[in-house]
Amino acid sequence: QSKDFSFPSGFHFSPDQYVKSGDQPKRESLTGGQASSDSNSYYVVHKTTTEYGPAGRYFVNEQGVPVYLADPGINGIYDRLPGTTNTVAKFTAPKATLMSYIIKGILSRELPWGLVLLGVMITIVLELSGVPSLAFAVGVYLPISTSAPIFVGGAVRWLVDKYLRKKPENVTLTEEKMAAETDKSPGVLLASGYIAGGTLAGVLFAFLNLKEGIVNKLKVYEEWATHHNPFFEGPNSDLLGLIPFLLLTIMLYVVGRELLLKPKAYVRKNE
Repeated sequence: QSKDFSFPSGFHFSPDQYVKSGDQPKRESLTGGQASSDSNSYYVVHKTTTEYGPAGRYFVNEQGVPVYLADPGINGIYDRLPGTTNTVAKFTAPKATLMSYIIKGILSRELPWGLVLLGVMITIVLELSGVPSLAFAVGVYLPISTSAPIFVGGAVRWLVDKYLRKKPENVTLTEEKMAAETDKSPGVLLASGYIAGGTLAGVLFAFLNLKEGIVNKLKVYEEWATHHNPFFEGPNSDLLGLIPFLLLTIMLYVVGRELLLKPKAYVRKNE
């Protein structure tokens, strides 16, 4: 049971709804922080409707009564363990969520085709207006916390391209040649490294949250920072993350203008 939803009294899943392992119903036990308080094994049911509660993977007892909702770590909706104040790390996947909505809508025959066709019409208008529809659509469904850094990166690229266009060797280049030239700039390579580094850091952070012992150690540092670092929590907490972001942005601009980490020019000697 949850404060957000509640199954009616006497509700239970039927045995034919249990997930099968071979010819027998599949049984699983809890893992993670709640495993120490409950060592029982449960039948598994994949609920596909939202009646009485969210769709998802449920652990049910011998009578078929749902006992636990297995809230996933990616795109999960509950970030606290039931009956405690302990938080659980949750990770978002906007693109996967969007695709899941489309797939579920098609399979259930409940896809709002009116909205889909409206999006198609908007895309046609954007393309006729010379606006990249894909970039526009990505900006629409991504949260502002994700799209804002993309905008900053685009602004840096625009400033660097504007500077490179004024260089004497680039004045006579056409738009196509200029675009090809700037795509080879050190700034683009550094930005690619930012993307790869951000991805690897996200994967590493996810792995750190898989093991309970590591999570507990990280919580010790988090509690220390909460009490001793005024920028870790509170109204000024965003400033702590803004400092490295500004440094990375400035470095990207400087490298893009080839003021730092300028590539070496190789000259072939005549034999």
